Amino acid sequence: MYPKNGRQRVVIEHVTPEVDAGRFAVKRVVGEQVVVEADAFADGHDSLSLRLRYRAEEDKRWTEIAMDSVGNDRWRASFPVTIQGYYRYTVTGWVDHFATWRRDFIKKHDAGQDIQVEMLIGAKLMEDAAGRAKGKDKDTLSASVRAVGAQTIDVSERVREALNPVTEAVMAKYPDREFATTYDQELRVICQRIQARFSTWYEMFPRSCSGTAGQHGTFRDCETRLPYIASMGFDVLYLPPIHPIGKTHRKGKNNSPTSEATDPGSPWAIGAIEGGHKAIHAPLGTLQDLKHFIEQARAHGLEVAMDIAFQCAPDHPYVKEHRSWFRIRPDGTVQYAENPPKKYQDIVPLEFENGDWEELWNELKSVIDYWIGQDVRIFRVDNPHTKPFAFWEWLIERIHQSHPDVIFLSEAFTRPKIMYRLAKLGFTQSYNYFPWRTTKAELTEYFTELTQTPVREFFRPNVWPNTPDILTEQLQQGGRPAFMARLILAATLGASYGIYGPAFELGEHVPFKPGSEEYLNSEKYEIKHWDLEQATSLRELIGLVNRIRRENPALQSDWSLRFHQIPNDQLLCYSKRSPDKSNMILVVVNLSHQDVHSGWVELDLDELGLEGGYPFEVEDLLTNERYVWQGPRNYVSLNPHSIPAHIFRVHRPVTLQATIDKSR
Repeated sequence: MYPKNGRQRVVIEHVTPEVDAGRFAVKRVVGEQVVVEADAFADGHDSLSLRLRYRAEEDKRWTEIAMDSVGNDRWRASFPVTIQGYYRYTVTGWVDHFATWRRDFIKKHDAGQDIQVEMLIGAKLMEDAAGRAKGKDKDTLSASVRAVGAQTIDVSERVREALNPVTEAVMAKYPDREFATTYDQELRVICQRIQARFSTWYEMFPRSCSGTAGQHGTFRDCETRLPYIASMGFDVLYLPPIHPIGKTHRKGKNNSPTSEATDPGSPWAIGAIEGGHKAIHAPLGTLQDLKHFIEQARAHGLEVAMDIAFQCAPDHPYVKEHRSWFRIRPDGTVQYAENPPKKYQDIVPLEFENGDWEELWNELKSVIDYWIGQDVRIFRVDNPHTKPFAFWEWLIERIHQSHPDVIFLSEAFTRPKIMYRLAKLGFTQSYNYFPWRTTKAELTEYFTELTQTPVREFFRPNVWPNTPDILTEQLQQGGRPAFMARLILAATLGASYGIYGPAFELGEHVPFKPGSEEYLNSEKYEIKHWDLEQATSLRELIGLVNRIRRENPALQSDWSLRFHQIPNDQLLCYSKRSPDKSNMILVVVNLSHQDVHSGWVELDLDELGLEGGYPFEVEDLLTNERYVWQGPRNYVSLNPHSIPAHIFRVHRPVTLQATIDKSR
């Protein structure tokens, strides 16, 4: 069997960025460029022309951009993403006979060879292009045909016209693309708002916001907490589930399988006779109270994020009304959640292999639609890895088709390939292994993987030092220095990060038992009354770090992260820079929570945009101290008990900056 068109000579392969050969979309935010590269070549020595084609998915017409050769048959171009939603892009290319002719014509002319026939060949190519051209371009090419092809005109005049840059530019607009090759995939980009890349999260249990100890908090109480949270510089306020809590097998204090009448239960045991995932836990208030709280949060610069946990308490209306959505045991009871030997009798998981799965999918999507209707646009999804991948891909795609501004955070602390698959199929951001990456080698290797490999095209880390489920050994044993260091690491390694508070800023560190990562007297199972005015609170430091993040574009993206050498395993040094290289941040962190450590930083000056011969200034944004450094090797010393890190803003030397400004 012959190929579809055996006259297509150009080969296009290894197009980047692409995820799984175009199976999934790459991710960008509004205002970013998508830099596309491709390998392209043909048989022989003919010149090629390559075009990058792109369009917003709802548009029918493609926009094309010429691609530049960057050597070794590699081509590059970029396009901007300016609106939220999906884009498509691909690459097309063809043998450029006019460019080939022009290149060879110059060589023959310069060698003094007879070029009479060559000019006739060029004139024919121009004539063919004139047939494709319109308006003034057609007139321009027709005039060139007459001049180049007229043997009565002086040869030098004909050569001048043949090589006229105007003619060359017009010819490039009307190539012969009859035998063009187009890459066999239309690749996709999902473009979202800036918060998909840069966000600062604060998690808070609303029921613990009452000003009276032991009293259940309300949304109105939460409003009084907003100035406190805003003062620390957060822009996303994440609430654990706010739905009715089941009474059957309700968990007691410290995850006890038995509860007292006054125990509030776990918010993740969703559903009671009062309602399920579209209802609000009555002690918190009404839907109108929630909407007022969302408005007030927005007035304080905070966007409210909701928890989505697709699981049910035994009392959930779904259990009674849609029994087929659950796994029924041989004794007729509904299967509760288990992770042997652990049992979670207060939760029953949904059965996605049931015969009514389409009805289940549609109902769960309607939950997201409902809360979008209440002006919620950010969802933290609990344990998405315990639901089918196909379901999430279907749901997120449909939500983003109508609401591309919706952000989904995947809370899946599981195996890497599963975490990456969830990110590929649409989750905007993802929890990650940061809580358990504690050494210099671990942090360097992990964040290099996340920011400098193809993983970065689809996986955006949201970096948390603690959660209601995770109190790491470092925080348990490292004291205040550990909390400070882990805060600064999270906030500067990740463009998006978050903390569970007030537990974090108040230094809660006592585990349920030795070897456990659960908090003693966990807020998941009881109402807490927090003393926010503790003298040891990290509130001021958190506010300072978050202000540094807002004021320095270098910290608002992950891709520029680079690690620098320092011959001390307890000192970690890395930098980030803004896309235009006008803002450069250099961070040094003492990973020891007990001892002072010092060493000589060995900077990659090229990465920092510095020349070795000039002194430059580094400004510590944590202490307002300034130092003059020169060359790659510079000394640092950090005491973990005062402040365990430097966050330097690097200032170019005046002489170098003046040179740069003059050259512009």
